[in-house]
Amino acid sequence: MSMNNDSFETQEFKLNLGPQHPSTHGVYQAVLTINGEYVSEAENVIGYLHRGIEKMCESRTYTKIIPYTSRLDYLASMLNNHGYVGAVEKLMGVEVPERAEYIRVIMCELQRIASHLVMVASMALDFNAFTAWMYAFADRERILDLFEMACGSRLTVSYMRIGGLSRDLPEEFMPALKKLLKELPGRIKDFDNLVSGNEIFTGRSKNICPIDAKKAIDYGFTGPNLRASGVQFDLRKASPYSIYDRFDFEIPVLHNGDCFDRYYIRMLEMYQSLRILEQAVESIPEGPVMAKVPKVIKPPKGEIYHQIEGSKGLLGYYIISDGSTKPSRVHIHGPSFVNIGVIPEIARGITIQDFVSLLASLDIVLGEIDR
Repeated sequence: MSMNNDSFETQEFKLNLGPQHPSTHGVYQAVLTINGEYVSEAENVIGYLHRGIEKMCESRTYTKIIPYTSRLDYLASMLNNHGYVGAVEKLMGVEVPERAEYIRVIMCELQRIASHLVMVASMALDFNAFTAWMYAFADRERILDLFEMACGSRLTVSYMRIGGLSRDLPEEFMPALKKLLKELPGRIKDFDNLVSGNEIFTGRSKNICPIDAKKAIDYGFTGPNLRASGVQFDLRKASPYSIYDRFDFEIPVLHNGDCFDRYYIRMLEMYQSLRILEQAVESIPEGPVMAKVPKVIKPPKGEIYHQIEGSKGLLGYYIISDGSTKPSRVHIHGPSFVNIGVIPEIARGITIQDFVSLLASLDIVLGEIDR
């Protein structure tokens, strides 16, 4: 007996994706209203990790705030350090020594590569590609080895100081870095060959959840997610800070704005970070790594906003100083928080498995969202 498909009816119901689900990349929750396999509504739920870092900064000295910045985007600690100390230095008018600036760039570009490796590895793992995950994390471990060599920490580094760095590089750092720079391009290419043309990976990412340039700008996208939608904007070129204007590198841009492009733009950016690193290693000068700053940091009264090109987008610090040893107000512009704003609109009408692809491609970290 044949059965008329019209006799089957579905009913909308709520599905909680997270906060304890591996594909939510941390304690993020999406409340999905689904009809069968399709999402009709999506709601972002955050706050499970909230630690009140911005408020705690008001009761800490300027130097003691540095470890808190490492714990925002804990996959990009060096970049967080750089953004914060740069803001205080701008407020105080401090000139950072040349050698310290070069080391900062080296650390930040290594951190950018390490962060992108986590993104591409995690996206592959979300599609059940465990081998690819192991490839990328093995390379990330070598970068973390360099961080440990420089400052004794691998994840939450707290390496930078207001005016420079906590200490100079050890003798064994540069030989290890040069060895890594020689081998890493081939390793990234191996990952590219393994994943980027894989039929399952491309089937779950190409033409999935496209975001055009206008929508990306409207939602405040920055960083790789914006460049994957065809907008060639990178703060290191548009408004160079530190010594980025001394390096020759390109800003990769893709135009489909789909999950695949948001993945692949990070592959392309890793090669450009390697270009910057090679130039920095060749031209790094000798000299001090710390400016002459007071032991007790007391910026003058005033306010400052300073931003850098983080691994996930523009990372900004707004600081109000009342002239004391502690800031009156600190606010952090975190790109992960901004990027999830597009989810309710883009998720409407897609399947549950495509929602996993969307979330992976946006590359969020909850430490930066739940500040």
